[in-house]
Amino acid sequence: MGDAPRPAPSGGRRPAVDRDVLVVGGGIVGLSTAYALTRADPRLRVTVLEKEPGPGRHQTGRNSGVMHSGIYYPPGSLKARYATEGAREMAGFCAEHGIAHEITGKLIVATDRSELPRLHALIQRGRQHGIPVRELGPAQLAEHEPHVNGVAAIHVGTTGVCDFPAVADRLATLAWEAGATLRYGAHVTAIDRRTGRGVAVRLADGATLRARALVNCAGLHCDQVARLAGDDPVARIIPFRGEFFDLAPDRASLVRGLVYPVPDPAFPFLGVHLTRGVHGGVHIGPNAVPALAREGYDWRTVRAADLRGIAAYPGTWRIARRHWRYATGELRRSLSRRAFTRAVRRLLPEVSSRDLRPAPAGVRAQAVLRDGTLVDDFLITEAPHTVHVLNAPSPAATAALPIGREVARRALTALAATPSSR
Repeated sequence: MGDAPRPAPSGGRRPAVDRDVLVVGGGIVGLSTAYALTRADPRLRVTVLEKEPGPGRHQTGRNSGVMHSGIYYPPGSLKARYATEGAREMAGFCAEHGIAHEITGKLIVATDRSELPRLHALIQRGRQHGIPVRELGPAQLAEHEPHVNGVAAIHVGTTGVCDFPAVADRLATLAWEAGATLRYGAHVTAIDRRTGRGVAVRLADGATLRARALVNCAGLHCDQVARLAGDDPVARIIPFRGEFFDLAPDRASLVRGLVYPVPDPAFPFLGVHLTRGVHGGVHIGPNAVPALAREGYDWRTVRAADLRGIAAYPGTWRIARRHWRYATGELRRSLSRRAFTRAVRRLLPEVSSRDLRPAPAGVRAQAVLRDGTLVDDFLITEAPHTVHVLNAPSPAATAALPIGREVARRALTALAATPSSR
């Protein structure tokens, strides 16, 4: 699935464009967009540029593998619409292509009576979305999860688990089979937007590609790519590391399925939850802490350029002032396994720190406005010849198929304004 260089036309003149659409980013959203473009018009010349040696190496491949139902998200939001659509479509896609998945349902558990109003609000929201939701008392909760502590719970029937890296691999193959080109190890270093003629993209190896339109699905680097294109994104990416543990195999029987706490609506993270994945292991987490690099998967990974950019952005300090108490708790759990274990024991009282095994961390690309507001919905913007996906954290993997179609639709609109050289 490489990209062989095209010979220059006779006379040595370069073509006005090499491609119709360049997609920057080979995660699940970028690959879904490429797949949607090839399905919308098989004649399109589509190239995906991914700086890593393969697809889905960051947010796609470093999450808990949950297909979300959409119950958390406000009616009318893109997250609500695309998650509810996307969960159904993702399950169908996995079934069609033989990808490991299972519709397990999940429990959202109140461990204290003070959480009951928020739990009941989720029941109403689920019903607004048409999601099958059942309220459970302590005895019914124990039937589902005998080792989980709670005063009440709701069962959400449409939640499941799947192998998202395998989905990304399959989308890459389908896009390639439909004529798209996938270039790995292709790090974008410059973008020149040419009035009326599309964009020219320079790579770190010195190659230049010209296209009628560019789609930015660069995830952790999407705001940087937008600025390379000459746009001023309305938000900046602040990276938050999600730290996970696995439950020791001889203790995995403590958890049967998916167990979540009642979320805090003031913060975008769902809290430490318990996930039995498609391959049988039990994943616990995440703990959410600021990362010291956009790809800072541990405390040892520090990138000065990323830190300077984060520190210079006003939204960073405003979010810190607004959420410092929450952040302090997360940092404590990051630095102390004992503190992390105490958080887990709110749901799973029988667990001990000896039962937890460190697991690979993920980094969430969280868009933040200048006033410190966390962007709570998917954010897709447009400019001449470009479409930018500026906020696509969870549940973007669940919603990847409808997001890809929407981004492809906007890219096709951008193409209509740029003449083809063919």
